[in-house]
Amino acid sequence: MKAKITRSSEIVKSARIAQMSALFDVPPTEKSHLEWNVDLPIEDKPWNIGLIVGPSGCGKSTIAKELFGAHIVSGHEWPKDRAILDAFPQGMSIKVITNLLCAVGFGSAPNWLRPFHVLSNGEQFRVTVARAIAESTGVIAIDEFTSVVDRQVAKVASHTVQKTVRKENRQLIAISCHYDIVEWLQPDWVYEPATATFEWRSLRRRPTVDLEIRSCGKDLWPTFKPYHYLSGSIHPGAKCAAAFLNDQPIAFTSCRKVVHPTAHDIMIGHRLVVLPDYQGLGIGGRLDEWLGQFLWDKGWRYHNVVAHPAMIAYYSKSPRWKCERFGGLGNNGPNAAASLAKHQRDFTAQRVSGTFVYWAPKGSNPKPRRPHPLEL
Repeated sequence: MKAKITRSSEIVKSARIAQMSALFDVPPTEKSHLEWNVDLPIEDKPWNIGLIVGPSGCGKSTIAKELFGAHIVSGHEWPKDRAILDAFPQGMSIKVITNLLCAVGFGSAPNWLRPFHVLSNGEQFRVTVARAIAESTGVIAIDEFTSVVDRQVAKVASHTVQKTVRKENRQLIAISCHYDIVEWLQPDWVYEPATATFEWRSLRRRPTVDLEIRSCGKDLWPTFKPYHYLSGSIHPGAKCAAAFLNDQPIAFTSCRKVVHPTAHDIMIGHRLVVLPDYQGLGIGGRLDEWLGQFLWDKGWRYHNVVAHPAMIAYYSKSPRWKCERFGGLGNNGPNAAASLAKHQRDFTAQRVSGTFVYWAPKGSNPKPRRPHPLEL
């Protein structure tokens, strides 16, 4: 794809123009003229992600509009008094919509019920990308990519978006002035108008996120409560822990003991929440696996009953979880959840869910025969 792009504009002489020319030694001219000779060999290889990047004023948007104008997502119309779910195509099922929202890292079900204008900048960015994928069939081009969000959020969002685009085998062109997203977006090609350079890239591992896991009290729960997809309450006997990034809590997990007539060594997952800005990195699953191993080492068995589609997908793929039951309680008979407390059975009966048991990896120490007193 080659193009010669020019932009010219007449300069109307004025006193201020004359003063500026004298002060800054700018030669007077009749026209302002800009020109770019663009060479994008993107037809040479298959690709999913492209990035046009450079400082403001280098011509990114001009080039993108000239070459991909018909594909640029300039925004959507969002109803002011309706949930974002209702703005997606009418023929699209709720399962497809919610899976797509989870895929771009917007997995907080309570926030799906809100209108677009009350969402955070990061949430608005992710749901805009999700809707663009839902409504278009060809190339998607997004100008000012991640420009309105916090830079840490921009990195996480870039990673979740590129995963979704590759999974759907779509093509996305991001136009941005930020170089900090390159390692997270993992573009297949990069074009820099400032230097007129084009580069093919290979897919690489994203940067690591180093978290510190600490025990915590229930007083931290209100920070995460609005983003939990079920009840906002927390059990009085829950044992809690949180993951911290740069000393800021970004994920919360908890468990509680199962009351059972014969088994006295079962803990069950209680509340697991990752703040919206950090969803899509697999933090929730990794945090729950840490808890499962911690409990295993203390002699406890760890069960989890989950209904969130993203978490079901994670547990189903992980070698550290064994699925004991999947579906609604009515499909499995009244004894399928006999070991669960009554409200857990009710939970299972009301929605499709999965019961998973933590399975320690090979090489782990044998689980103690008797559970130790538990303090996270």
